[in-house]
Amino acid sequence: MLGHKVRRLRRDHNLTQAQMAEQLGISASYLNLIEHNQRPVTVQLLLKLGQAFEIDLQAFAEDEESRLIAGLREVFADPLFAGSDVKNSDFRELAAVAPTLGQAVVTLYQAYRESREDIEALAGRVADRDKLQVVQAAAFPVEEVRDFFHAQGNHFPELESAAEELWRDLKAESGDLYRGLTDFLSRAHGVRVKLMPMDVMGTGLRRFDRHSRRILLSEMLPPSGRNFQLACQIALLHHRDLLDRLAAGTSLSGDEARRLTRIGLSNYFAGAVLMPYDRFIEAARSVRYDIEILGHRFDASFEQVCHRLTTLQRPGAKGVPFFLIRVDNAGNVSKRFSAGSLNFARFGGACPRWNVHDAFRSPGQIMTQLARMPDGTTYFSIARTVDKSGGGWRSPPQQFAIGLGCDVAHAGQLVYAEGVDLDNVGAATPIGVNCRLCPRLDCSQRAFPPLNHRLIIDENQRGLSTYFFMPGRQQTEL
Repeated sequence: MLGHKVRRLRRDHNLTQAQMAEQLGISASYLNLIEHNQRPVTVQLLLKLGQAFEIDLQAFAEDEESRLIAGLREVFADPLFAGSDVKNSDFRELAAVAPTLGQAVVTLYQAYRESREDIEALAGRVADRDKLQVVQAAAFPVEEVRDFFHAQGNHFPELESAAEELWRDLKAESGDLYRGLTDFLSRAHGVRVKLMPMDVMGTGLRRFDRHSRRILLSEMLPPSGRNFQLACQIALLHHRDLLDRLAAGTSLSGDEARRLTRIGLSNYFAGAVLMPYDRFIEAARSVRYDIEILGHRFDASFEQVCHRLTTLQRPGAKGVPFFLIRVDNAGNVSKRFSAGSLNFARFGGACPRWNVHDAFRSPGQIMTQLARMPDGTTYFSIARTVDKSGGGWRSPPQQFAIGLGCDVAHAGQLVYAEGVDLDNVGAATPIGVNCRLCPRLDCSQRAFPPLNHRLIIDENQRGLSTYFFMPGRQQTEL
């Protein structure tokens, strides 16, 4: 049922129902039924839409509603709406009939949350006048940028083409990419590259000196990191107009968000340079997405390969639609990308039962998990820790955990799923988006009570979990 998309497409082209129906070879009354989701869009009609309006059929047919519904459900789980009798059917109706309005509600709630957090932080600083300082809203632009990449499916064809063009200019083999990148910078921009000692660079990894036309790289960077940083700088120097155009063509609210977007796009370009699309997806399929083999073959780190796997969504040559999340050992999410259907929580941490948190118990080892969401969707994921270069004894490496996964329907393509009974739903770990939104009342690892159930407070009872609940939608705040 894609009625809202058909209606939006018709309005974008300033057509009446009769005019669009004529172009598609159907009656106006049948088109009216389609737009009101009383008739499905058949494969034949979808092909006619593609021919008549030159649209990407895969992108057009993808279900954007589920992503918006998940966002709306998270918004209305806030205690602010405790007295509102909003049902799942209301979310579905809003997402289907007025998706732009629904997204505006999510955006408005983001602004409300950010303002509330700023006020709380300011109140805390006012209470301690010795630490009084101006509070800047830094988290909101980060969330905006994450949502931008998520909305694009983390795939940018123009950056892929630019990376392929650079490879043709480099005329270098993958094993000698560093020399090719340094030669290109010298030839195209008169920029030299110099490795600098850690005591000069400090915590910096890359610095571009415009006056001396030099790129300074920290000696602490591994070879894959040096190539990545040089490719990032090439994106900023050689494709600045493209980055600006991609960042400007968004609904980002301010210059901070656009700058962060530009950095994210330059990182995307760098990954595409290290792992060119056609060669990389061919290799990924041939080794069944074995990340360690791909890392050695393309001289890339474990995290770089995982990130690149989330971008393989070229029409006609798509890879497995992976999602990726990176957390530190306190559970803070510092990266999240999704080319699939998983909707991450925007306003809270990840589920503690997800194996990405367990990875810290076995550093460097790949762990697998079959996980099932409350709506019945099952995912297969792997998790492993990664270490970021430190600065010697006084500045030890940073450690993160990477979670990479996909819908169980695609898991058979992965080497990591060998020996796993993917059809055994009963063996899947029950997880949720986060504790506030998860409806599983029997979970023993809850950090917070669910927002849509009333708490039972009984000092004479104690179970594995701190919380007892009554069924229903009533809520109470303690």
